[in-house]
Amino acid sequence: MRAIPAPGIRFLRSFPRDSWYRGLILLLTFLCYTSYHLSRKPISIVKSELHYNCSSRGANPHNGSNSTTWCDWKPFDQDNYKELFGALDNAFLVAYAIGMYISGIFGERLPLRYYLSGGMLLSGLFTCLFGLGYYWEIHYLWYFVIIQVCNGLVQTTGWPSVVTCVGNWFGKGKRGFIMGIWNSHTSVGNILGSLIAGVWVSQAWGLSFIVPGIIIAFMGVVCFLFLIEYPEDVECSPPLHHASSEEKGLEAEHSIGDGSLSVSSHSKENIIDAVESTKDSTEEREAISFLDALKIPGVVEFSFCLLFAKLVSYTFLYWLPLYIVNVAHFSAKKAGDMSTLFDAGGIVGGILAGLISDYTGGRATTCCVMLILAAPMLFLYNYIGQNGFATSVVMLIICGGLVNGPYALITTAVSADLGTHECLQGNAKALSTVTAIIDGTGSVGAALGPLLAGLISHSGWDNVFYMLITADILACLLLSRVVYKEIRGWCGCYTRKRGFKEF
Repeated sequence: MRAIPAPGIRFLRSFPRDSWYRGLILLLTFLCYTSYHLSRKPISIVKSELHYNCSSRGANPHNGSNSTTWCDWKPFDQDNYKELFGALDNAFLVAYAIGMYISGIFGERLPLRYYLSGGMLLSGLFTCLFGLGYYWEIHYLWYFVIIQVCNGLVQTTGWPSVVTCVGNWFGKGKRGFIMGIWNSHTSVGNILGSLIAGVWVSQAWGLSFIVPGIIIAFMGVVCFLFLIEYPEDVECSPPLHHASSEEKGLEAEHSIGDGSLSVSSHSKENIIDAVESTKDSTEEREAISFLDALKIPGVVEFSFCLLFAKLVSYTFLYWLPLYIVNVAHFSAKKAGDMSTLFDAGGIVGGILAGLISDYTGGRATTCCVMLILAAPMLFLYNYIGQNGFATSVVMLIICGGLVNGPYALITTAVSADLGTHECLQGNAKALSTVTAIIDGTGSVGAALGPLLAGLISHSGWDNVFYMLITADILACLLLSRVVYKEIRGWCGCYTRKRGFKEF
């Protein structure tokens, strides 16, 4: 007599084969992009070590000098060190913004497994080369700028690839919630990058780059071995990105008595046909042009909204540790640890944004509400955020959630929605191009934010926060047309429901 399987095995076998593969893709792409952000974060932690107030460390042990710059890393020992840090940030971010537009085009036409794993290996190489500057005692600005430019270009392989892959495996139904959780890789990567870099920042800052570089290169190998681009490649059923017209018509088939939804056998056949047509369309895999992607409704509005939203987010990413050091007078390690609270709030904000937008069906409205709330919270953080440890913790978490929530929603669920828009008639090959356009435009803001922060901070941190609040408001205004359309859609649905009840 055959023994009954253990409870754990029965639990595992209760999940269908498709679910296991989808779980694998979700976990693998999560870890891949976590490693991307993990390798970007060290520069913001190391800044405060490259230019340090050396008087707190006593006299120079080599010559007894009391210079306040004897422990700084040349060329960042000069008075214009903030501009030099801004140059490093922008070398990466401008290269990233330019490369992103090109990356989407390549991503549609090359196998994602090779494209993504190759980009991760090169990212690991350039991240390690930055850290090796410590051991090779390189003091030339051009070396670090060139490394940042190269790293910015190869890191553009990440985002269009992982979003396209997840979009290929998951339909629109719970996309906001699933991608809200999945998009926490950004904040998890920032947190891990801060903690890993903080371990060595005061002893040997080169390791703050070398260790993350090794991690992302290792994940590149894992990606090459296990990534599956399409469900059809392993004989899994593809997701339904949009309901057929007959399915939409079922909304009118509510029974008068209990309001239940009845599905006819004819409608079930249409669902099966929709699955088959999805398979056929993915087999064709014809990429669309850059201009055709711009014509998709909502792409332009969300792209420019992300420009300002990402400006705010990346200013915090690159300058928050230094701001905490200057204002709260914490050590470099403690400031780096404190800055992770902003990313922790971003995880919660991204999940809430996805969940709310799934429930309401209003992606733009969800973004707008969070952006409106973020503006006064940024103002309050600047004025009362350093009044006490508890206040600082709470304010950082709230600001992180409200700032990164819209950013997360636009770069994930919104990009996937627009990349599989109804006007594309089932051609999901637009997904990488649309993602690249939206994130590429956002990356222009990501480049501008740290640059402006470096220039404005000389006149005081208050003006930096006024700049961030202005950008936040502009991001909200750019979505006003899409928000209006969503509100009209809700009003129309409410009117039709009232009509059915009166009938």
